[in-house]
Amino acid sequence: MTLSRTELTRIAVLFVLCAILWWLVPHFGTFYNLRNVLRLGSLLALLSFGMTFSLLVGGIDLSIGAVIALSGCVTAGLITQGHFAEGVIIGVLIGASCGLLNGVLIGYLGLPPFVATYGMMRIARGLAFSYTGGYCIYGFDPGFRWLGTGFIAGIPAPIFIALGMAVLLCFIAYRTVLGKEIYAVGANRVTAKYTGINVKKTLLIVYVMSGVLSAFAGFIYIARLNAAEPIIGEFFVLDAVAATVIGGTSFAGGEGGPIGTVIGALIIAVLQNGLNLMGVPPQWQLVLIGSVIILAVTVDMVAKKVEGF
Repeated sequence: MTLSRTELTRIAVLFVLCAILWWLVPHFGTFYNLRNVLRLGSLLALLSFGMTFSLLVGGIDLSIGAVIALSGCVTAGLITQGHFAEGVIIGVLIGASCGLLNGVLIGYLGLPPFVATYGMMRIARGLAFSYTGGYCIYGFDPGFRWLGTGFIAGIPAPIFIALGMAVLLCFIAYRTVLGKEIYAVGANRVTAKYTGINVKKTLLIVYVMSGVLSAFAGFIYIARLNAAEPIIGEFFVLDAVAATVIGGTSFAGGEGGPIGTVIGALIIAVLQNGLNLMGVPPQWQLVLIGSVIILAVTVDMVAKKVEGF
């Protein structure tokens, strides 16, 4: 597997950004600060993997934040009752079920991804509020909390979890028939259909993957917080889109992948950390990160036009 030009460009941007921030804020380059950056980046990458695959097939998944809330709250409720394994399994099944319904609506009934996943977002959020009664669930088993707060040789466990997940998803995307079908469907659904690819089935699988990945990311997130409530994940969709798009995944589908998403997540984590260290107000951080997203997409579009010319 070789890195694409877009991915190499993003890596160069990441290193230049780190160098600039290290020059402006010497504290940025310390071990403990870089460890915090990697922890933040790993959590954002985990939240964004599901969005990556939905964008690869030319869709979008607006329900990931609500699915995280629903699966996280149900899992949290069962764990606090002493049902650790059952809580994790049911949480994954909830994510898969939400993704399955999204896939059926989009792949088999032909609903626009925006409409189907927006509806699922509302449904999942409402179910999360119904399950918890609007209250926060807290106080988890130490073994579960390790997923979000543990360390391996001084490195936060979420970093290793995100790395392992990225390797698995890269294998699926670049080394399996399913991965080739995902890229083909995203590039051109009509052509993919005429080459014998079951487009409906591929879309179904992708949205189930997105649901499962969202549930898994939710486990890491609530384990770190030691709490789950129905409002978590309200802004995760925007964060996931930002990391995915900055990483080079195209809204048109068929271009990008998990590697780019990891790089995009790290760019956002570095930006947020550096801006915090420099004392930039949160509202201006939003402005700057939004500008980076627009710049990244604009550069890609210009580069493609130049190549086409």
